[in-house]
Amino acid sequence: MSEAERLRGERLGIALRSARGERSMVAVAADAGISVETLRKIETGRIPTPAFFTVLAIADAVGLPLDDLRTALADPADETDDTALSRRADAG
Repeated sequence: MSEAERLRGERLGIALRSARGERSMVAVAADAGISVETLRKIETGRIPTPAFFTVLAIADAVGLPLDDLRTALADPADETDDTALSRRADAG
């Protein structure tokens, strides 16, 4: 696993944990159709590259739009000026 993958996994975990808010892991895992242990591992970055449909299920369970999740996972070091301008144009 590369350092970039590890960092992206940490950002994913932080974003999903933040979106979960005060809801329990048990409730979110049940709504997403996954085990509590899987959710715990994703939130702590121990599964840095979970399956897309698992991430989709968790995001749906916590009400996190995929565009917001994509933004949270973007590596600020990778963003070029053109990318930033494009993103601002799409938003406005």
